[in-house]
This record gives sequence, structure tokens and C-alpha cells, in this order.
Amino acid sequence: MASASGTKEYDCIVIGSGQGGTPLASAFAKAGKRTALVEKVHIGGCCVNEGCTPTKTMIASGKVAYHARRRADYGIHTPGAEDGLIATDMKRVRQRKRDIVDSFRGGGETRTQAAGVDVLMGEACFTDTKKLSVKMNDDSVRTVTADHIFINTGERPSVPKLAGLENIPTQLQLNSTTIQELDQVPVSLLVLGGGYIGLEFGQLFRRLGSEVTIVQRSSQLLPREDPDIAASMLDILREDGIKVHLSTTAVSISLPPSGKDAMRLVIRSPDGTEQTIYGSHILSAAGRTPNTDMLNLQAAGISLKSSSHIEVNERLETSVPGIWALGDVKGPPAFTHISYDDFRIIQQNVLEPNLPPLTTKDRIVPYVCYTDPQMGHVGLHEYEARKQYPDRKIQTAKMPMAYVARALETDESRGLMKAVVDGETGEILGFTCLGLEGGELMSVVQMAMMGNVPWQRLRDAVWAHPSLAESLNNLWGFLE
Repeated sequence: MASASGTKEYDCIVIGSGQGGTPLASAFAKAGKRTALVEKVHIGGCCVNEGCTPTKTMIASGKVAYHARRRADYGIHTPGAEDGLIATDMKRVRQRKRDIVDSFRGGGETRTQAAGVDVLMGEACFTDTKKLSVKMNDDSVRTVTADHIFINTGERPSVPKLAGLENIPTQLQLNSTTIQELDQVPVSLLVLGGGYIGLEFGQLFRRLGSEVTIVQRSSQLLPREDPDIAASMLDILREDGIKVHLSTTAVSISLPPSGKDAMRLVIRSPDGTEQTIYGSHILSAAGRTPNTDMLNLQAAGISLKSSSHIEVNERLETSVPGIWALGDVKGPPAFTHISYDDFRIIQQNVLEPNLPPLTTKDRIVPYVCYTDPQMGHVGLHEYEARKQYPDRKIQTAKMPMAYVARALETDESRGLMKAVVDGETGEILGFTCLGLEGGELMSVVQMAMMGNVPWQRLRDAVWAHPSLAESLNNLWGFLE
């Protein structure tokens, strides 16, 4: 419905087509609500277009390259070729990624249109509490309003503060999006950041043929993880031939005058010692910035955290009644599955107000880092459990993946698994598996946690042999 002033009125407006916003818009439209979805770039948000889907597609190519190099370990030889030598067709890797992304995105577009959602391709900003100006991609401007507005604008890669970076050609300075569009494997890749994104891309491009160096400011990789898990990950990456500098700061970067040689990155260790390392490309993988600066949130009176993420309560309501935020834009944990769970919460609370309200309180959060081996985690880490429950008897069980029959049979036995439990009640508080299909094995333990199943039941269960889950019989023998 359009007003006399040219403002189009909706029941619901969703800003941002992420993994929470897209199904939310469809749910409202199917419920008979006049619904608009405002999206600047493409349906599906980061996950489908630049995040989970394309990166895991490319990581699959890296896995094939890894096994191709190891073929002799399994008794497989390629006649006429020296063992260990392979070639990467980066354009084919990229095209395979593009094809899968197009398929996923196309499915989302079809479902959204079929639901009756009015899709506005453009960028929205608030002009009043419940009014938005949308600059369309064709340069026209529309004014829209609704009683219910949902912000799902996500985050974008942060630009590091590094002296000299502005002088590096854009094709050589990469982020988590642009690195996926390379048509050639970098000769040598410098990675700023030893978090999940940096490790996934670092290992991927090492497998595709690059020399890789990771520069990590923290004293360990994956700062969120327990030190023993991070140390095992470090061993794995170094075994793969990746150079890692811990407790190290990137100071400056430059290109030689000719521009033909490798760029020079000056790094500094904790004692102040500086050294120069070299690379053909640099990947910035040290953080993400919330997409709130373009929304003009002050016009609506919406409160922000100090990190510029949107402040929400446990029902995902902002400081303004009738406006919600979901997904990465509200801050960590920033995972696709959390965004989708945010959708579930808002959908029920808005469309079924007679039911008890759902909240984010006490939800169990799983996640996976898709290195190889994977690192899957759910619940509390050991350090978190000891801090959160100082009066409880916290115990841990750690077992190397080299003790898992299935891992040995596949010759993929790197890593370890670790459980954190209450030693008196048997409650499983957290679990990490850095190992073969670590994310899948973690999910088994997650289901036990959701059902309040104590660790003793897992120890005594009959698991199929020789499955990875069978390791849950033996893990508890290492409880201490």
C-alpha cells in the first residue's frame, strides 16, 4: 500500500538477505504479511555467496590435492609422473565454486519470490523510527515504512591498520571474499590473522601450491580455544609446511621500486626484534566489521554496543520496540547456524505471540573450523568451565586421534578429542574434536548434551564398529 506522500507501507521489512533474514521474510509473507526484503548485493547473504558455501567448496578441492600428493602412502601411483607432483587448475577450482554458489543462490531467489516477498535490490537507511529510504541499485530512491523491522545486515572483512598497505595494488591485497576470485595460485601468501578464517585459507592455498606464512598477534592460534587444542593445530599446520609466527605484530608492508619482486612485510616479535618476510600476496583475516555504519541507526534511536554491533536483549529486540536484529550484526557468536536460530526465535515470538517466548538464553553453541582435520567444538572450553563453575569438580578427558581405529584405517590420525565434564554429576559441559570429521563427531556429543545425557551413557553405549563415534567408548578412560 502506497501513501499519498509516496511512501510504501508494509507490515514487515527485513534489511539484509542473510541466513536469518531470508527465511524470516518468506515466513512473514506466507503468513499473509505484506513483506519487503531489502538486499544490496545478492540473495543469501555472506554464507551462500562469500562464506560457508564457496569456501567449503574450495576446501574440498584442497582436500583432493592433499590426497593426490599422498597417493603413494596408500599404494597408489600415477604412471609416468613422479610421486607427489600435481598441478592446480585455479580457474576450474574457481568455476566449480561459482557454479555451486549460483545453484544455492538461485534456489533462495526462487523460494523467496514464490513466498510473495517484495524484494528491493538496494541499500536501506533509517530516516525515522519506522521509516527507511532505500537507494535502489538503479539509482532510484524509495521510501518504505513498517511496524515491524528486522535488521540482518551482517558483517564485512575488516581492513587492517598496516603502514604501507594503501600502496599495495588491490589485486595483491586480499580479504576473505576477494581471495576466492583468484585465477592463479599465489606463489607465496602472507596471512594476517591466525583465527578460523586465516587457518582455513592458509591451509587451502598451501595445498593448492602456495608457500604460506601466518602472522598471529596472539600467543596461540585460535585464541578462543584451549591451549592444548591450539598447540595441536599448530603442529598440524607446521607439518603441512606452513610457517607460523606467534605473538607477532605486522608493522609495515612495501613493494620494491620495480614492483616485480615479492612484497616485503616487516614483523615485530615481543622483544622488539624486527624481521622482514616476503610474499606475492597478502590476505587480511584478522576480524570483521558490523554493517551498521550505513544504516543511520541514530535516526531510529537504535542503541549500539561499543563494537558498533546492535544491542539486543535475549529476545533479539533492539532498544526500539518493533525493531529486531539477528545474525552477525548483533555481535558474536557469528555463525550461520546462530543466524538461522535467531530466525526461529523471532518467527515464533512475532507470528505466534500466544506461545511462551523463545530466547537466546542458555542455547548450546556448536561450531566447526574447516581445516583438515576439522576442529569441531560445542559448549564450554576447559578454561570457561573452570571460570564459570569455580565450585564444581571440573574434569577433562583427552585422547589422541591416533587411538581411534577409524582414523588409523584412513591414515588420518592427526589431532585429539577433549571433553569437559562435571566430575560429580557426569554432565557434559563441552567437547572439542580436532580430528577426522571432527564436526560430525562433535554433533554426536552435542545431541547428548541437548538430552542431558551424562558421559557414562556414552561410554557404555554400543556404537557401530569401526565408526568414529566408537571412540566415545574409550575417551573416558583418560578422564582426570
